[in-house]
Amino acid sequence: QVQLVESGEGLVQPGGSLRLSCAASGSIFRQDVMGWYRQALGKQRELVVRITGSGSTNYADSVKGRFTVSRDNVKNTVYLQMNSLKPEDTAIYYCTVVHWARDYWGQGTQVTVSS
Repeated sequence: QVQLVESGEGLVQPGGSLRLSCAASGSIFRQDVMGWYRQALGKQRELVVRITGSGSTNYADSVKGRFTVSRDNVKNTVYLQMNSLKPEDTAIYYCTVVHWARDYWGQGTQVTVSS
């Protein structure tokens, strides 16, 4: 069983930065794909970024150049550095890992961008 615990939620002004972390407990594999999704109020959940075990990434166009994903395979942790935040980035952010072809999700962490 895999559990994901996110941290780093917060309220930030437009143009500000925030860093999210997601730690996986239980055994995951180095090659398991990890990632971040987000869901804004009244909207469908959408992909933010995925990262493979080798570090290959796939970003949503809306965050390219502003967000950076990284992972620590020793700590089983994935990070999301968010810069130049915009009000439209406001959402609940979910961490995910695909392990043995099954999707695991964190509980979500709120990011609010507002002046």
